[in-house]
This record gives sequence, C-alpha cells and structure tokens, in this order.
Amino acid sequence: MSPFKGIALKLCSVMLFVVMSALIKAASDTVPPGEAVFFRSFFAIPVILTWLALRGDLRTGLKVKSPMGHFWRGVVGTTAMGLMFAGLGLLPLPEVTALGYTAPLLTVVFAAMFLDERVGLFRIGAVGLGLVGVLIVLSPRLSTLSGPTVETAQAVGAVLVLLGAVCAALAQIYIRKLVATEETSAIVFYFSLTSTLLSLLTIPFGWALPGGLETVYLILAGVLGGTAQIFLTSAYRFSDASVIAPFDYASMLFALVIGYVIFDEVPTGPMLLGAGLVILAGIIIILRERHLGLKRDKARAIRTPQG
Repeated sequence: MSPFKGIALKLCSVMLFVVMSALIKAASDTVPPGEAVFFRSFFAIPVILTWLALRGDLRTGLKVKSPMGHFWRGVVGTTAMGLMFAGLGLLPLPEVTALGYTAPLLTVVFAAMFLDERVGLFRIGAVGLGLVGVLIVLSPRLSTLSGPTVETAQAVGAVLVLLGAVCAALAQIYIRKLVATEETSAIVFYFSLTSTLLSLLTIPFGWALPGGLETVYLILAGVLGGTAQIFLTSAYRFSDASVIAPFDYASMLFALVIGYVIFDEVPTGPMLLGAGLVILAGIIIILRERHLGLKRDKARAIRTPQG
C-alpha cells in the first residue's frame, strides 16, 4: 500500500475526466451526444488494450463469466454518459459536475433497494442533506421551465444531467454485482466496447461531420477518458477506497477553474452552496462507510479462531 501514490493517481484521474468533459462541451455545438459517446468510447479502447498488454493481462483479463451482466451495465452506463454529454451542451461545466455528485448519493439508496444492503439513519440523513443541496443547485433552473428559450434549455439540461446521475448510480449497482465474478480489466474494457456499439444506434438521429478542431477534441476526449480510467483503477491498487474516495470532489475545483478560464462561466451562489452540501453529504457517507468497514473487520477478527 502506498496511500500518497493512490491519492496522486486519483487526482490525476479526476483532473483528466474534467478535461475530457470540457473537450466534449467544446464540441457540443456541432456534435450530438450519441456521436460524442462513440468518440469517447472508441478511442479509449486502444489505450485500455495497451495498458492490459503492458500488464500481461490481455489474455486472462478479458475473460467473462457474466456476459449479460456486462451488457446491461453497458446499456445503463452508456445511457448515463449520453445524458451527461447532452447536459454539458446546455449547462455550465461546474453545474454539471455538481449535479453529477447525485450519483453516489443515489447509489446508497439503490444498494438498499436492489442489493439488500442495510442503510441506517445516519446514511439516510446524509443522503437527505445531499438531495437538499441538489434542490438548491436546481432551484434557479426549475423556476425557468416556462421562461425564455435559453433558460428553458438550461432547465432541460439540468433534468438530463439528473437522469444521467440516476443511470450512473444504477450502473454502480451492476458493477457491484460484477466485481464478485469479473476482473476489473474486463469490466473496463467491455464497457468501452459496449458503449461504442450502442452509440452507433444513434446515427439515424443525426450525426454531424465534425470539423478539424472538433475531431481533435473528440479523439482527445476518448484518449483522456481511457487514461483516466486506468489511473482510477490503478489508484485502488495503492490505497484503500475510503482514503481516496473523497478526492472525487476535487473535480469541482478543476471544473470551476476550467469553466471560468475556458468557457467564461462564473459560478452562482446557489450552485456553490448546493454543491457544498452535496460534497459534505458525500464525505459523510464515505467516512461512515469507512467506520462500518473497520467495525466489520474487527468483528471478523474476533470471530476468527487464532489457535
């Protein structure tokens, strides 16, 4: 274990994912979300395969025991990605980032519903706090659903991002099931493959021929997305999940800087307040999970015969 290395890899992953989102946003005026999903997924595959080859896992790391599990994880995850990319074309980058934090909160709820995980009042309260933060972020948007065209489009964007967060949370439930039987490398690779193929189904809805600069943006988004996934996977090899998970929220800092410098997006008071509450709720849940994990480890140690 090397916690500092794990944290560094996690921060690199978070930063690359935000840059990837910024590249998708920069191309969103001319490229529809389904086409962006294709570029993001297709150009990540060579990066992932190269990584597996360098690790010597190319043959063994791609074996699957639950092909339909990978398929449904791909369907839900691809839907989440497409909705998030659609939202990026309508909303400021920091706002999309803040609303995306809804996913881990919903994962707690869905885990209780679908995996029979026990969720106590402490975590339920944290989820409630986070949802209050989401409502604060949304409040300026929901009041403009019947207003001018631009503001209505932003309200629609907020709804799309929220739906994307719901799908992302459901994808996490599928991943929790898959990790019991599947290699992490297989989960990463087959998601990219599935999302590439599924994105082709959106061709009839109008793909556009991107310009030279947009093409570069989209290819870079795929390469950076694949690289970020590798960094994320590697981070968990060097440190416990409870140590590096809070650094997910560093994405807000990166999004604020990139949004302001590149897209001239100035964060609003409600967005910052709501994002702060969501981040606080997420950190509370992470700390609670760590505490419960330590208690479970201690209980197992007590029950284990020592001779």
